[in-house]
Amino acid sequence: MGDELFIDAAINGVVRKDDNPNVPRSADEIVDDAVACFDAGAAVVHPHEPDGATSNVDVDAYAEIFARVLAEVPGALLYPTVGGKGTWDERWGHVVALAERGLTQIGPIDAGSTNLGVRLPDGRPAPSESVYDNSYAYIAHLIDLCWEHQLAPTFAIFEPTFLHTVVAYWEAGQMPPGAWLKFYMAGHGGYPGTGRNGMKPARFGLPPTEKALDAYLEILGECPIPWGVSAMGSDLFVCGIAELAVSRGGHLHVGLESYNGDRMPTNVELVEEAVALGRRHGRAPVPTSHALAWLGLRSVAS
Repeated sequence: MGDELFIDAAINGVVRKDDNPNVPRSADEIVDDAVACFDAGAAVVHPHEPDGATSNVDVDAYAEIFARVLAEVPGALLYPTVGGKGTWDERWGHVVALAERGLTQIGPIDAGSTNLGVRLPDGRPAPSESVYDNSYAYIAHLIDLCWEHQLAPTFAIFEPTFLHTVVAYWEAGQMPPGAWLKFYMAGHGGYPGTGRNGMKPARFGLPPTEKALDAYLEILGECPIPWGVSAMGSDLFVCGIAELAVSRGGHLHVGLESYNGDRMPTNVELVEEAVALGRRHGRAPVPTSHALAWLGLRSVAS
């Protein structure tokens, strides 16, 4: 993999125009933004569904967007979000369907469960029965699907236990090829776009600090899966975690899905900032045309 920098651009999430007018919400905006991010140096682009989709697992909405991007950027790597409720097939069946149509080669997996919610005015988490539930049985099922459909698993690490699970699969020799990790290092703002009724998102996970990164890397140990950082609810460049990660051989998960800072950047500006940071450390960006090979995979079209 050498010293190249792998940039994963998460371009919208559940962030709305009221939060940042630059966030792409329509299908046309998502296509244009994805293409521009690839041109700027992103290896992978991760959009959520466009406004007007039937749900966040609307396979036809994703298929239209992915096909349009691939027509402009042949070989581009894209992956959708996953469902948080319903049967296993309802939550992840769209990923399989996109893979069967030749539109993705990536399997997004959240390898654990956690509480996600909002804060009361005094800072306490608002009482809620909702849990983002990803059982060990469900995780095993998704990893089996990655093997079956030759998908590179990408793991979002919300909490340290998520990473323990990933490392356990690697230690057992059961990790599908092409895996990579994103440490969701949660800043002061929580998960962007999830606040409601004037209440701010609840905080979760470890903060975007050197001590927190050290803790994650201690858990990772000798596991060679590539890792990157995201500052959920913060500005990963201003808080310094991006510089720290790149200097230690890590990679970057950027974009307006996770951004919450004092600026109003575009996704392209964040990708360009990541590219510039990498170059200062002698690390050129992995182009999307080379991303599968960088991950140790080959294109299903080859």
